[in-house]
Amino acid sequence: MVETVFNVPYGNEPEQITDVYLPDGPATGAVIDIHGGGWFRGDKLKDADLGEIFAEQGYVTFVANYRIGERGHYPKPLEDMDLLYEWLKKSDYDFPREHIAVFGSSVGGNMAGEMAIKYGIPAVSLSGIFDIANWLNSHQDVKGSMDHIDNFGGASADINQDGADDPFYKGFVEGYFGGRTDQFEEATPAPRVTDKTGTMYIGNSLNEFVPNSGVLDMAKALSDHNVPFTVRFVTGTRHAKGYWPKVQDDVLAFLKRNI
Repeated sequence: MVETVFNVPYGNEPEQITDVYLPDGPATGAVIDIHGGGWFRGDKLKDADLGEIFAEQGYVTFVANYRIGERGHYPKPLEDMDLLYEWLKKSDYDFPREHIAVFGSSVGGNMAGEMAIKYGIPAVSLSGIFDIANWLNSHQDVKGSMDHIDNFGGASADINQDGADDPFYKGFVEGYFGGRTDQFEEATPAPRVTDKTGTMYIGNSLNEFVPNSGVLDMAKALSDHNVPFTVRFVTGTRHAKGYWPKVQDDVLAFLKRNI
C-alpha cells in the first residue's frame, strides 16, 4: 500500500512544496513528477494518480508544486526544479541516489527535458513544450490568447482535447516570459542537448495543440549527440495525460529500464 506525505517543503517559497509517495517496501529509485498547466495554472494534486502508480512500481515519487503565473515567469519554475532535485538528494528518504528519473506533462514535459539536459537523468515528456523560439518567430501573425477550455482545475486528462489551437499555444508560451522577447532562444531546449543529456521518452498526439515540430527538433538533437531516446506519436487530439492509457505500459517499461 502506498503511503503519501503531503506538503513537504523543499524550499522557502510558499509554492515550493511536494507530496511524497512512498512504496510499500524498499525503493529501487525515485521519480520527480512535474504537473502541467501552461505555467499559469495547475497543482500537484492533479498528478496524485501518477504518484501512486509510480510508487506502486517501487519508486519514491515526488509530485511537486512550483512557482507559476506572475510569480513564475521563466526561469523560476526551472529554478524550483533545480532546488527540488538538490533537496531530494540530501533528504532522508530511502532510495538509491544514482537512480532518479523525471516525468512531466505539457509544460512539465518541457521542464523534464530541461532536467535531462542539465543533470543527465532519464526523462519522460508527454506533450512537452519544446518548440519555442522557432515557432514564435514563424507565427508572428497569430494573436495569442489565454482562452481555451477553462478546466485547468479539473482532471489533467480532460484539458485541451480538441486539437490544434495556435492562439492558445502562443498565449501561454508568451505568458511564461512575462512580456519579454529576449529569452525565447535560451529557453528552447533542443539546441542545448549534449552528449551527457539523459535518455528520453517523448510522447505527443498527432493532432493536438502542442506542435509536433518540437518533438522532431528534440529527436534530431538527441540523435546528433548519440543520446538514446524513444518517440511515440499517438493518433487523435488528446493532450499529455489524455493519452496516458495508450502509453502507460511504454512509460513504465522505460522507467524500469533506466532507473
